[in-house]
Amino acid sequence: MTISSSLNASVMGLSVNATKLATISDNVANSGTIGYKRATADFLSMVIADNPSAFTAGGVRVETTRLASEQGALFSTGRSTDIALAGPGFLPVTQELNINDQPGERPLLLTATGSFRADESGYLITPGGTALLGWPVQADGTIGNVSRRSSADLEPVNINLSSLAAEPTTNVSIGVNLPADDTAAGTTPQPYVLPIEAFDNLGRIQTIDATFTPVVPAAGFSNQWTMDLTDQSQTPPVSLGSLTITFNDTNPNGGTIASVTGGGGASYDPLTGDISVSWLSAGNPLTINIGKPGEAGGLSQFSSTFRPVNVVRNGAPAGDFSRVEVDEQGRMEAVYDTGFRRFIYQIPVVDVPNADGLRPEDNQNFAISQESGDFFLFDAGDSSVGAMVGYALAESTTDLGTELTELIKTQRAYASNANVIRAVDEVLQETTNILR
Repeated sequence: MTISSSLNASVMGLSVNATKLATISDNVANSGTIGYKRATADFLSMVIADNPSAFTAGGVRVETTRLASEQGALFSTGRSTDIALAGPGFLPVTQELNINDQPGERPLLLTATGSFRADESGYLITPGGTALLGWPVQADGTIGNVSRRSSADLEPVNINLSSLAAEPTTNVSIGVNLPADDTAAGTTPQPYVLPIEAFDNLGRIQTIDATFTPVVPAAGFSNQWTMDLTDQSQTPPVSLGSLTITFNDTNPNGGTIASVTGGGGASYDPLTGDISVSWLSAGNPLTINIGKPGEAGGLSQFSSTFRPVNVVRNGAPAGDFSRVEVDEQGRMEAVYDTGFRRFIYQIPVVDVPNADGLRPEDNQNFAISQESGDFFLFDAGDSSVGAMVGYALAESTTDLGTELTELIKTQRAYASNANVIRAVDEVLQETTNILR
């Protein structure tokens, strides 16, 4: 009967508008919640029968969706462990209570942003109790062969590092001018010593002497020098090798390196301009860049005095741990007060085919569902995912103006459906009165 169908349709109207009111209420309540994704309620009509002579009201149903694909505006916080994404994707997290689970058994959750803080054990945890996940960096400075279609290789990020750390020197670049007149026949060879200070594995400053001695010919100019490298930190000092360097004496490359011959454990690469030696004090190879043949900027030989132009080295002395920072590619580095930075974790960005199909969880987290599709772990800024932003958080995607407008419309719709029910009740009452 069409009258009863009108009543049923109006009751359904009350129900769906109550649902929409619930989504509006949730959105307004979380308008200030960091990383909140707003919910929507979409109405869908229902058709019982298509009979023009006796229309039957089918009513309406509602489908609610959490719009996880929407991105909130970013704002700066000044805290290095506040992390957001400038674009699509999610940060991988897990519940704090699952930190000690076996790798691959921790439930993977996704979040758009997180205000992470180190707990008493050094794990980065949000106030809501979710822990940040990442790939730990191996000893060689890489993450190795990790799975990007599962969370098996992800580990809770722990920054409980040693309060002191040092970086040994591995590369030195030197720029020195050697006096051309010293390679003339009849001169007395005079060695010039350039002390090179470098850091060993314990952050101590060690000295490597580079001694330049001119090769004096029987006639004319040799334009040759020997370069002897000596590790002064050993007792007695240990030779790291000796090289013979020949300089150009004609244009257009006059004064630049022509060729280098290595020996005694030191080798020269003309493609890079690097001298490679085995430095016992640091227990690792050391490269000393003197410049490539024909190019200015390293060693030179002009008719001038012996003049060190520059000595640049990497490495750092022992320093106190200061903070961690995340760059746009998701590289998390430990920063020490000496300026030394150490790569400790790679934080990937999780992407799914249908972000709006993710299952909502507490604390602005999401879980993979059948509707979302399988996930893939990208490097931040790659492919279709956004860059990672430290010192920032993402605001709620709720727009209060829009929500309050929808609230007024929903109130009107709810009241209208209630009026229809009252009207149907009156019609049914009249029908009953006919029988009296």
